[in-house]
Amino acid sequence: MKIIILGAGQVGSTVAQNLTSEDNDITVVDTDAGVLQELQDRLDLRTVTGSATYPDVLVRAGVDDADMIIAVTDSDEANMVACQVADTMFHTPTKIARVRAVEYLACPQLFSPDALPIDVLISPEQLVTQYVKRLIEHPGALQVLDFADGKVRLVGVRAYYGGPLVGQELRTLREHMPGVQTRVAAIFRRGSAIIPEGDTVIEAGDEVFFVAARKNIRAVMSELRRLEKPVKRLMLAGGGNIGKRLAQAMEGRYQVKIIERSLPRCRAIADDLKKTIVLRGDAADEDLLLEENIENTDVFCALTNDDEANILSAMLAKRRGARVVMALINRPAYVDLVQSSEDIDVAISPQQATIGSLLAHIRRGDVVNVHSLRRGAAEAIEAIAHGDAGSSSVVGRRIDEIRLPRGTTIGAIVRGDQVLMAHHDTVIEPEDHVILFLVDKSRLADVEKLFQVGVTFI
Repeated sequence: MKIIILGAGQVGSTVAQNLTSEDNDITVVDTDAGVLQELQDRLDLRTVTGSATYPDVLVRAGVDDADMIIAVTDSDEANMVACQVADTMFHTPTKIARVRAVEYLACPQLFSPDALPIDVLISPEQLVTQYVKRLIEHPGALQVLDFADGKVRLVGVRAYYGGPLVGQELRTLREHMPGVQTRVAAIFRRGSAIIPEGDTVIEAGDEVFFVAARKNIRAVMSELRRLEKPVKRLMLAGGGNIGKRLAQAMEGRYQVKIIERSLPRCRAIADDLKKTIVLRGDAADEDLLLEENIENTDVFCALTNDDEANILSAMLAKRRGARVVMALINRPAYVDLVQSSEDIDVAISPQQATIGSLLAHIRRGDVVNVHSLRRGAAEAIEAIAHGDAGSSSVVGRRIDEIRLPRGTTIGAIVRGDQVLMAHHDTVIEPEDHVILFLVDKSRLADVEKLFQVGVTFI
């Protein structure tokens, strides 16, 4: 597929990195020649220096025969105009744009086919807000991902000493929980992936990813670690778009406080929020945290635009008694560093939250959901099986008859409203939503081919 990425920032670079490893023809456009040179030194792609909105720059990037443009510059307006130019002048088939401003997103009529010709709208703030909201709803989880409109969730949990399943073989899970349908999709031990088998023994410290129906998540988590108490009190550092959105989403069920440095911003969000307490101050001010009873806070989320401030305030909150702390971190190197420490429970990467939404529209076959796991080391995808036994490689076949690429497991199948855990003798039917876990991302193209329907299918 020939793809033009407009913008070489964090998201653009991460998308390019993911796609160049999958036999795509990638061109990246940006105004900063130095950033493009660094990208070209690392990855097998073309670069073009110039404004993403200029027709001549798009022509140099190869827009005439491009299959897709992904507009992820820092400017909403540039992203929208670039999609308009690509559609009007070059009839580019698929146009994806990142739009951050709530003022634009509040007017969906702007993005209709008769207005701005954007096929897929990506809002990083909205995606990150949903991601953090799921983590708060499942205290103790490292990652919580939705599939099949929320009917199935994939949850990552660190196993601790004392968990009933720790030190046990996986096959005993059914005995421990006879009434609960679940399946362990993958295990990461000391940074390396382990494909789970019946005789695999879970060790303390393992990152265990399991699939279960939404209603069963807490029961399965209790097998791997001591369950955290339900969350009541939230403290958010940063009243930007994400902090404000999260407070709006949570203030109906939780006691929420926001700490924001800017007085005008404090006044603006205080007017919009109904129950949230808005405090003006620095979240890294120890005296302020102690005054606001940080030791009684269930979840502290550092959500400012400053990575270093988020890391420091989250570490301080943890050391002063906050039960769970999360930090929003843009730089990938910082994410890896923080995730390996014990001072911060969850490092939230906006790039990884955003890229899954982008990749779902780029994958071949009918792939409707893509989630990046362990900071991009693995992927979970949701694919829909179409066709019949004659035109499809998966429909009408038992799971043990499907030639899955190495490192790939099928975790669950959603059939209508029914959630089925995948077993070796489960037969895939037409229109099943199949949840797969890929430890080896280089095999992604092979998985996509499995779900492509033969030419005889109409």
